[in-house]
Amino acid sequence: MDLLFLSRRIFLGDGSHETPLHGGIVVDTQGIIRRVLRSAQEVNTYLYNIESEAVYDFGDLVLMPGFIDANVHINEPGRKDWEGFVTATKAAAAGGFTTIVDRPANASPPTTSVANLKSKTNTARGKIYVDVGFWGGIVPGNRDQLAPLLAAGVLGLQCTLFGSAPPVGEEFAAVDEAQLEEALQRLEAENEDEGVIAVHAELPLPVDIPTDEEASREYASFLVTRPPSMEVSAMQLLSRLAQRYPRRRLHALNVSSAEALAPAEACQRAGGQLTVGTCPHYLALSAEEVPKCGTEFKTWPPIRESSNQERLWRALRPGGTIQMIASDHSPATPGLRCLTGGRGRGNFLKAWPGINSLQLSLPAVWTALGGGGGTSDDLSLSLADLHRLMCWQPAQLCGLGRFKGRIAEGYDGDFCIWSPEEEFTAIPEELYTATKATPYAGRRLRGVVHATVVRGLHVYQMFEGFGQPLGKVLLRKSSRKVVKFVRM
Repeated sequence: MDLLFLSRRIFLGDGSHETPLHGGIVVDTQGIIRRVLRSAQEVNTYLYNIESEAVYDFGDLVLMPGFIDANVHINEPGRKDWEGFVTATKAAAAGGFTTIVDRPANASPPTTSVANLKSKTNTARGKIYVDVGFWGGIVPGNRDQLAPLLAAGVLGLQCTLFGSAPPVGEEFAAVDEAQLEEALQRLEAENEDEGVIAVHAELPLPVDIPTDEEASREYASFLVTRPPSMEVSAMQLLSRLAQRYPRRRLHALNVSSAEALAPAEACQRAGGQLTVGTCPHYLALSAEEVPKCGTEFKTWPPIRESSNQERLWRALRPGGTIQMIASDHSPATPGLRCLTGGRGRGNFLKAWPGINSLQLSLPAVWTALGGGGGTSDDLSLSLADLHRLMCWQPAQLCGLGRFKGRIAEGYDGDFCIWSPEEEFTAIPEELYTATKATPYAGRRLRGVVHATVVRGLHVYQMFEGFGQPLGKVLLRKSSRKVVKFVRM
């Protein structure tokens, strides 16, 4: 028998209702939405005529499509102590995310070949609480693996223009413009048009900025080494390639500098397939509030000054230059983050860059930008904006929009049930991630997730905890004749 989910505030995300409705959602035993009941009267009629296996009534809580994070570092196999599949997907579920997409870089081995992809998927199965897809990696020398990776099921390809910090940099090296164009040419020659190429968009400076070792425990000592020009030059590069290869969609990851938006906007207006993503920490945190030794705030590109934020906020509006928000969740062990005792504690110049934010992304964004938040009314996000930026556009980016990202007949029964009005204090020990340090520690945040449902199954409930790890590996099976997703 079917399952029935009820709420007085259902946001469908299908374009038909900008405001939540009082109704219900019928999900079959396969986890697929079979019917949407769009009024209390329809619900009463359904309950009178049809018996359901179970009825879940969430009252006044918002029930909306589960969120999708297309930018998550799960470091298993190889670096499970940084972040593993169990811990990452539990954090995702507790944060209202029903699908995440794993970056290729931080595991050992990285996802730069079909064999390494199989190692990832074999490790993931049976451990994941939400659905997980994968990016394949572009590194120097693996161009012969790119089309096979797409054929094997990665949702897209990803590279970096600036070398990662050690030890990852030795295994997942940066590419330059010539190498990235070579990859594009190889895919074009093989008539491989599917799959986006996502790029960490910072280019090395012609001359490195000298570092002030004496002031290494001050955030400014690090911030000055990653100026906006690194992002601007990278975005100009991507804009050139997007217009040179119009059939290929490119995506700029982790954009922090508002100055980088101008070349992206010009490319978009000229018809180039270039999309832009930013992260919660660039919208919610500022350089001025980073404390001395607060290396949990360090990331690449850096969190910039508050004067930079309003231009990012404005670019989130419908039709703006930024299409989506994703966490870039990238924790590491306390030692690598320079968070342990000793002379190295708090050294911004040596700490591993990355933010622990997956579980807190929704409340971080909602607190900073949600209705009644810290921004002016013309910059506030509505539920429709939140859905567009953190659900529908990520689904479109990764090719999942045919069965995820909205509440409609035939779509997966993936839901986030939450209270936009409730507040809580972020406590690191209450995070489900493998490591706990986060820049949101002690902050009062608004937006509490009460339950997360994946294909009709409760994978997380606020007071009961977690269900079984029934998430699925998402692999796209593709050819020039057939495009089909295999959910295994």
